[in-house]
Amino acid sequence: MIKVVRAKLHGIRVTDANLNYQGSITLDPEHCEAVGIVPLEFVEIWNKNSGTRISTYVIYGERGSRACVLNGSAARSCQPGDEVIIAASWYCQPTEIAALKPRVLTFNADNSIAKALHYDVTALEEGRYGFAIRDGLVPTEALEPAE
Repeated sequence: MIKVVRAKLHGIRVTDANLNYQGSITLDPEHCEAVGIVPLEFVEIWNKNSGTRISTYVIYGERGSRACVLNGSAARSCQPGDEVIIAASWYCQPTEIAALKPRVLTFNADNSIAKALHYDVTALEEGRYGFAIRDGLVPTEALEPAE
């Protein structure tokens, strides 16, 4: 099994940091649903401003709020205005990689969606792969690895 990216919010800005909360990251459900991130799912967060990398779980905030709030101890790793990358992952067999179509959103400074993209891996001859970033999201059913 290998760990691969499944969904990504790239360049979203931190809107608040709440040290006195039990923990997690609060995100707008609209952003999460667009890429397939679910409540309580663990994600990795990479702060583009400081280089800090953390892992925590997602909770949904107010729909349409464009929120990205670091809570609890995670609040020490990011400040409002910091640009972060939030990635969800899963494990699959290397032979399944070409069937995956991870969804990605990029953001404007106000956390409105700038672009909706997906990653496209193509199996080539002799165990090699091609890779492309394509415009648009793929349907949810195309995201599940083959059984």
